[in-house]
Amino acid sequence: MMLRFKNEARSQMTDLLYTEKDLVTSLKDYVQAEERTLKQWADKLDSLSATATQDPEGFLGHPVNAFKLMKRLNTEWAELESLVLKDMTDVFISNLTIQRQYFPTNEDQTGAAKALLRLQDTYQLDTNTISTGNLPGVTYRSTMTAEDCFELGKIAYTEADYYHTELWMAQALKQLDEGEESAVDKVTVLDYLSYAIYQQGEMERALELTNRLLEIDPDHQRANSNVKYFEYQLKKQHQEESEKAMKGQEKREKRAPKTKRKRTNDPLPERNRYEQLCRGEGVKLTPRRQSRLFCRYFDNGRSPRYLLGPVKQEDEWDSPRIVRYHDIISESEIATVKELAKPRLRRATISNPVTGVLETAHYRISKSAWLTAYEHPVVAKINQRIEDITGLNMDTAEELQVANYGVGGQYEPHFDFGRKDEPDAFKELGTGNRIATWLFYMSNVTAGGATVFPDVGAAVWPIKGTAVFWYNLFASGEGDYSTRHAACPVLVGNKWVSNKWIHERGQEFRRPCGLTEVE
Repeated sequence: MMLRFKNEARSQMTDLLYTEKDLVTSLKDYVQAEERTLKQWADKLDSLSATATQDPEGFLGHPVNAFKLMKRLNTEWAELESLVLKDMTDVFISNLTIQRQYFPTNEDQTGAAKALLRLQDTYQLDTNTISTGNLPGVTYRSTMTAEDCFELGKIAYTEADYYHTELWMAQALKQLDEGEESAVDKVTVLDYLSYAIYQQGEMERALELTNRLLEIDPDHQRANSNVKYFEYQLKKQHQEESEKAMKGQEKREKRAPKTKRKRTNDPLPERNRYEQLCRGEGVKLTPRRQSRLFCRYFDNGRSPRYLLGPVKQEDEWDSPRIVRYHDIISESEIATVKELAKPRLRRATISNPVTGVLETAHYRISKSAWLTAYEHPVVAKINQRIEDITGLNMDTAEELQVANYGVGGQYEPHFDFGRKDEPDAFKELGTGNRIATWLFYMSNVTAGGATVFPDVGAAVWPIKGTAVFWYNLFASGEGDYSTRHAACPVLVGNKWVSNKWIHERGQEFRRPCGLTEVE
């Protein structure tokens, strides 16, 4: 009996040996499979990085590339770090952990996603156009996976933006239905999509999509609960509509007469006008007014520096008068200004209209830096050029501000000058109000990025090496409210500008005061 037990025990132990052998084989297969997966991922990124680093600005000028870079560094590399975090002595993981502190955050990824949504709205792009990367003038075309679309929809969802949640979850579902392999499944997408549609009041569509979800996963607890709720709400809605129809005549008789809506001179709100102009629509310059705009060589009243070599001046708009100067800043000067500014670029600030203190604003999406005349001869030379051409004193002007607008970068409609209800706007400077604005364009922009004036229907497009100039105040010192302007979002490309805000103090004899309010 004992011998039999020993033989059975030995037999079981032998089985365990073979079990372990199978486990080792499975482990080796798993390691090889993981190695293949990691190698494929590394090869894909190696190829992508090689292309991207040949022309970083051009590559990141595509909004999808910028979004996907943020997503990779914030999400995918973090997942890889967790996977291989078992061995901290490994050089790779040590390097990755050190570099992680410089990676984009969730806030950065959300910002990139919002930039894409802003571009979608402003330029009226459908989700499929963005997902396929079919944007105007792109060099480095980039497509979005169903997972990318899902992530974009999920970010919109966390912001309670159900309109964009629906658009991007629907795009993710479309790509999954077309057979795309993805880590995200249809059940998850349908769950988000049906809820987003329900939040927008479309109960029947929400019910239809929830039923589709249950066809895939009949035991989905939330979906089963939602179906009952949607059916109950629809039944209640139909009953209410039926009751209303029956009492319709009675209600029509008792209904108070409608009050007439006040007619406005401009039926479009400013936001709509702004976005129209950004798309190149709604420009209000008739052929007759256009015929009054000219190009000329300009020496500013025989200025000594420009008497022999006058500058090229072009009228861009008549009222307010906006002029453009061509070939006004050289390639080498642009390169110097950008190199000086790059290490200092920070999120752009605005002057608080009440306190006068500089602070960041959600409606200004750019990075800027300030350059002083004494730190480099090129900056001093540029300041002198502005003074010679405009005839205005630069001693009281603000320093040269350099701004970089990346993907989705914009500045919504604003005034450069301080209004009467902002008496302390520039009090700290002690140089009076901003009398005029000079704006250099230091790059071309493939698509988007115009400077627009919504109140008058003007649009000025970036041309590298040119500058535009306008007065913010009338000669009387009163503000010219028609100069309200905005920087349109950059759709494709990278926008570099530098501007000089010129103040009232010191201009008393250079631009004498007018006799009437609007002179």
